[in-house]
Amino acid sequence: MAGGYLITLYEYSPLFYISVVSLCFVVTAAMVLGWFGFDVPVILRSSDDTESIQPTREKQMVQVTNPFSLEIGSRSASVADGTWLKPGCLEHCILNCFWGCEVSALQRALQAHQGGSRFSTPQHFKEALHRFYHHGQSFYISNEDREERYTCIPADQGISDFGPLPRRRYPLVAVLTLAEQEARDTYDIVASVTVIHVPDDIYNLSARILFQYLLTSQGNMYELKALFMSANISGESGHPDPDPITRPSETEHEEEEAAATVASSVEDEEEEDDKGWSDGQGRDCVVCQNAAINRVLLPCRHACVCDNCVSHFKHCPICRAFIQESFALTLGPAVNNELHYE
Repeated sequence: MAGGYLITLYEYSPLFYISVVSLCFVVTAAMVLGWFGFDVPVILRSSDDTESIQPTREKQMVQVTNPFSLEIGSRSASVADGTWLKPGCLEHCILNCFWGCEVSALQRALQAHQGGSRFSTPQHFKEALHRFYHHGQSFYISNEDREERYTCIPADQGISDFGPLPRRRYPLVAVLTLAEQEARDTYDIVASVTVIHVPDDIYNLSARILFQYLLTSQGNMYELKALFMSANISGESGHPDPDPITRPSETEHEEEEAAATVASSVEDEEEEDDKGWSDGQGRDCVVCQNAAINRVLLPCRHACVCDNCVSHFKHCPICRAFIQESFALTLGPAVNNELHYE
């Protein structure tokens, strides 16, 4: 029936001739343009055509030493019962905990640091956040101290939650600063600001780090962002460190609700075993399965390919995001305290 209909069109309709000639012209023109390098719609390209891929742009990074490290303790945490923090510093430090810190007050303090008011001592943060938090505690941390510190809101304040979402206060803001002036003159990074979610009666999401910022002596602020490591590894390859290598980048604050979702996805991607990365052994490249991973793709932050394979892709092999640039991933014994930024 369909064949008879086409024959009828062929015999009685001049539009059939015009349509066939037009279609042949479009296909021929597309083939000619594609042959000479002009871009044509993907539907008109031959499946055998090979597209030349430009090398991924190299992002120049600077390696610096981060004297601060802060993790959430292994014990249970809540606003009513308090939480445990595990600091680790290369120099003697002061840990300040600000419970119920206002979001806007912390934003103003960080902006003031970038605007010229250099925040490098505990007193600077106390003055900037004065009257904008419910309770504060301070701890002295030596460079060899790895003990967990317990911090809580006094029971007589009667605080069991920080209100419905979106919230105007962060549950806990932990600030690490160098205790000695000599150390502040030595390190480029002079303060670490960590925003922590602590579960309460209304929002019982497990305790986790929402943001981590590093403040430099030059007045810059960088946000620590975790790298996402590939899941498939060989028998000899190791897992990433639970405190992963991070690439700071300038950013603005977000609402706690959105940040908690992001932090949750980061936590789900991380592994607990740190054998391979700390020993300087990288995972296997997900493409060639031969060379060690030594490239981080941006902006998705997936560390999944080697130097040889990164030049063959325009899209990340893991998430298919477009690759804008990449930088070299340096592995070594001191990887936990060394950061890369632009």
